[in-house]
Amino acid sequence: MAKVTDLDRQMYYDKVKIYVSMTKALLDTEKKLLVEAKKNTPNSPLQKLTLTDEMLNLASYYMAINGISQSVLKNKNEEALNDARKSLYKAVIYLEEVVTNFIDAPFSEYEDKLSAIESYDPNKRYNLICKMGLAIDLLEQVYGDNSKWRWTFVELEGRFAATAKNIIDLKNVYVYASPGSEYYDSSVYHLRLIKKLLAKAADRYREKYELSTGQTLDFKTGINFLAALRRMHIVLAENEESQEIKKKLAIWSQKLEADLKKQEETKKKK
Repeated sequence: MAKVTDLDRQMYYDKVKIYVSMTKALLDTEKKLLVEAKKNTPNSPLQKLTLTDEMLNLASYYMAINGISQSVLKNKNEEALNDARKSLYKAVIYLEEVVTNFIDAPFSEYEDKLSAIESYDPNKRYNLICKMGLAIDLLEQVYGDNSKWRWTFVELEGRFAATAKNIIDLKNVYVYASPGSEYYDSSVYHLRLIKKLLAKAADRYREKYELSTGQTLDFKTGINFLAALRRMHIVLAENEESQEIKKKLAIWSQKLEADLKKQEETKKKK
């Protein structure tokens, strides 16, 4: 590895200066928005959406700082990456506070939450979700497959998948996704993305169970995401897809039941 010179360090500090300044400004903005949002006015949910967006911006600045570090100093900036990860978590949490973190639940259970953000149209919702998904993917790529945070991203992706589903207005989705609607493209793409994210979350939680934790809670969470995916297919009258997921759910549930039985037998032997 080439030695880092004083010139390299100075170049690094010069390049990151603007991003450091922007992160400080955004953190100040976050504090101000939180004060307003905590007043629980009718505008509070929209302020939380603004907070979500700003935390995604903040994460991008931290990733930019890391990128400069890799380019100039030939090393990752672990502090910047950790700050980026924390910013993404805050973005997801702020969004959960608006649309709930329910994985498999009838729309009626969180419909009232969406009425508070009615003015936030489907285009804006889809763009926010795309922005969040891109930020999570980019950070995960920077960390790499062998990172100690590998399995942490399973939870982050799962919570993201749930909010991506919960932010869409399923009551009016047929209107928005009809040809001729100004929201047609964003609504259709959003629905496709939701199904993709739910399927991925289910597979990733099972992978975490099989390869890392062995905790049945992870497997159960994966099954819950599969159930949410089936619910989406039912809502969209996609009967063939719904039946396929139903079969997969049965297989996974049988596997979980068998594993639980083995665990009980092992405990008895001990």
